[in-house]
Amino acid sequence: MLKAFAVAAAALTVLLGGPAANKPALDKHSPSISIEGACPLIYAPVICDHNKVYPNQCVADQHHAKNCVPYGI
Repeated sequence: MLKAFAVAAAALTVLLGGPAANKPALDKHSPSISIEGACPLIYAPVICDHNKVYPNQCVADQHHAKNCVPYGI
């Protein structure tokens, strides 16, 4: 059981980009860490010109989607 926990913890560390000591300090006014290429894990779906639904506007922007509006409201 301990070995499985250690493996899971190591995998999570790799997925999150390494130890917390290497992370930038959080600004108390910032709702999330701004990392190039990463979007916050907030589900606020949007639908764009080509009728594709994205989980949030940040993801849509990364896919260069145009004319997005909130979806499901």
